[in-house]
Amino acid sequence: MKVLVLASQKGGAGKTTIAAHLGVAAERDGSGPVVLIDTDPQGSLSAWWNSREAETPALASATLAELPEKLAALATAGFKLAVIDTPPAITEAIRDVVKLADLVLIPTRPSPHDLRAVGSTVDIAQEVARPFAFAVTQAKPTARLTVQAVAALSAHGAVAPAIVHDRVDYAASMVDGRTVQETDPKGRSAGEIIALLSFVQERMNAKKKTIKKETV
Repeated sequence: MKVLVLASQKGGAGKTTIAAHLGVAAERDGSGPVVLIDTDPQGSLSAWWNSREAETPALASATLAELPEKLAALATAGFKLAVIDTPPAITEAIRDVVKLADLVLIPTRPSPHDLRAVGSTVDIAQEVARPFAFAVTQAKPTARLTVQAVAALSAHGAVAPAIVHDRVDYAASMVDGRTVQETDPKGRSAGEIIALLSFVQERMNAKKKTIKKETV
C-alpha cells in the first residue's frame, strides 16, 4: 500500500481539499481501494466524508500514535493507497507521520507568506529521508506570482506541473461531500486534479521504475 501524506505548516493551503480530491480521483481511475485518514483535530476531511453519499473512498480513524499499526492493518485489508491529511503545524507528531510516507505532498499558495513557510515542512521530509513535492494551489489565472512561485519552489524540490487554480467549484463541490470530478467531470478543475494525481502516482512509483530499469 502506498502512503501519501499532505503536510504544510501554513493553514489554508488546501490540504484537505487536495486530499479529498486525490482520494476520489484515485478511486475513479482504478487505483483503489483508497482510504482517507484524518489526523487534523479540526476534522474537516472527516466532516466532508460524513456528508458524502458515495461509499468510496473509505475513511479510517486513527490517533497519531496508532497510525503505524493502523496502516499495516489497512494494507492487510487490501487497500492500495492511503491519503493522510495533517494539521497545519510542525511538531514531532507530524514528523512521525511524514516518516511513514511514500510521498509528502506540500500544497502551497503562490504568496510570499506561504513560500516562506514551506521550509519547515521540507526540513522534516529531508531529515527523515522521505521524498516530497510541491503542489501550487489557489492560483489566480495568468498571475505572474504563480510563475514566480513555481520558480522559487523548484529551487527546493519537484513541483507538480498541474496548477490548482482558485475556482469556486472546488469549495462548492465539497459542500455535499463531492469533488469537482463528480460535479463537473469535463471541467478545467477536474482536469487539474487528474493531472495532479498522475504526477503524484509517478513520484510514488519512481523508485520502483528505477529498479526495474536497472535490472533489465
